[in-house]
Amino acid sequence: MNHRILYFALLFIISCQTKQKVEYLQTDEYAALGLPFSEAVQVGNMLYLSGQIGNIPGEGVVPGGIGPETRQTMMNIKEVLERYGSSLDEVVKCLCMLEDINDWPAMSAEYIKFFPNHKPARSAFAGSGLAAGAKVEIECIATVE
Repeated sequence: MNHRILYFALLFIISCQTKQKVEYLQTDEYAALGLPFSEAVQVGNMLYLSGQIGNIPGEGVVPGGIGPETRQTMMNIKEVLERYGSSLDEVVKCLCMLEDINDWPAMSAEYIKFFPNHKPARSAFAGSGLAAGAKVEIECIATVE
């Protein structure tokens, strides 16, 4: 019995000391934008997405306010997750940044449509402005198989 305990203790110690590989992920098109951050970073089976806004590449932020922007933001997140081997079903945490906290109910109404099977942990706050004049920016953390 003591040998089993020692064996599992040794495995635990080794696993704690194993350094996880960090991969900085971006497509060639994304890299060509020259942004000062990666599209996503994978550490072990966790995928960390940079914040997404409701833009269509080459066209800018979608018109129509917080509802359409949130919908496009979530579509952008879905695309990035799938590109790197994950999905919305694997999202465990989101951080929602709003230009105006009064948009929280409308943002939430669109956001929740993308999580019919579960509700990830989430935080939200409002700031004094977001990139490209967006009304919402959302970043996510997900698992990868």
